[in-house]
Amino acid sequence: MSTVAGLTALEILDSRGRPTVSATCRLSSGASASASVPSGASTGRAESCELRDGDSKRYHGLGCRSAVANINGDIAAKLVGSNYADQSELDSTLIDLDGEPNKARLGSNALLAVSIAFARAVAAENHVPLYKHFASLLGQDTGTLPRLTINLLSGGKHAGRQVAIQDVLIVPISTRSLDESLAMAFDIYQAAASLVERRYGLRLLRADEGGLAPPTETAEAMIQTAVDAIEAAGYRPAHQVAVAIDVASSHFFTNGYYHLDGDVLNSNEMIARVKRWVNQFPIVSVEDALAEDDWQHWPGLREAIADRALVVGDDLLCTNPTRIRRAIATEACNTLLLKVNQIGTLSEALSAVRSARSGGWQVTASARSGETEDNWLADIAAGWSADQVKVGSITQSERLAKYNRLLAIESEAAWRLVPFRVGSTKRSI
Repeated sequence: MSTVAGLTALEILDSRGRPTVSATCRLSSGASASASVPSGASTGRAESCELRDGDSKRYHGLGCRSAVANINGDIAAKLVGSNYADQSELDSTLIDLDGEPNKARLGSNALLAVSIAFARAVAAENHVPLYKHFASLLGQDTGTLPRLTINLLSGGKHAGRQVAIQDVLIVPISTRSLDESLAMAFDIYQAAASLVERRYGLRLLRADEGGLAPPTETAEAMIQTAVDAIEAAGYRPAHQVAVAIDVASSHFFTNGYYHLDGDVLNSNEMIARVKRWVNQFPIVSVEDALAEDDWQHWPGLREAIADRALVVGDDLLCTNPTRIRRAIATEACNTLLLKVNQIGTLSEALSAVRSARSGGWQVTASARSGETEDNWLADIAAGWSADQVKVGSITQSERLAKYNRLLAIESEAAWRLVPFRVGSTKRSI
């Protein structure tokens, strides 16, 4: 049992200069810990409610004083002085206290900050690393670390929409450690920066997650630029380094059609376009290739490309166990993009992971475009044995904090880097 002795919060700024929430939980044992939560730019409609103040005179309405006040007020009044047997009991208290299915009363940003701060405090109380505490919540041992998917080039909402699709990422598939993977990513990022300068005459223009943002004319040109950078760095595409794409197609889906690179495509034509990309380029993971409400056509997408690439659901799933179970039943995709703040508490995110695993899916643990220097995502990725982790680029402190924590975790014990697998037979690349 852990007794909450104190709970406080404050408004801080995320990596885009927008407000977010930090909470500090103190236990009666004397253990104390803080946690800050991220915020997304590309958000699904089914995400839980991130409470914002709405005061247009302050941070354009994006202030989080109301969420902070909820922690310092209603949440502290309920939790302080109470004993909790485990994370699930505390999170259930938070969910019941809010009372809204989408966390609209107290705010998912408030609830998640408290949920993670409590978990970190309990880990400190028990004198165990946070990743081991997370593993215990799942009832498993640790031993594997996720394969890195590293943002290289950005468009969409992350980079001013100069091209419709959101991100092109590199995936070191031949490496045996995270250390080796990051060294490889550095080479490719530098090659990409030089290539972008020569090809477009641009200095480094970084998007929300640290990726380069060249003015490529089409999605295919952006993917090709990534492949060119891999080769320019001296690596072999498909053999040493593969490519992942975040299409984020909900953002260019209007009135039943996808508006992409000057074309107006129906759902079947969009699937055919994505399949062409997968056949043409060394793509091993495709995220949100169809819109979040285009449920009818997701099974066709999976059938078309799942033998070559992971079919990843982000906006489609929103880390929501109900939506995940629907996607499993309809064979809509085969990989969960795990974003803990989409659902609002650690226990609900854990339920999402269990649901995904029950369907034989893979899990990619993901950061958001608006991040802080907090590094708990790295411990979740390790503790919950994520297959991949998606942090962002290898620039900017809010991204590097997660990579550096992963390096520290890797140095602590004998870890095995998960092989990258695609296809129903889970063949390794």
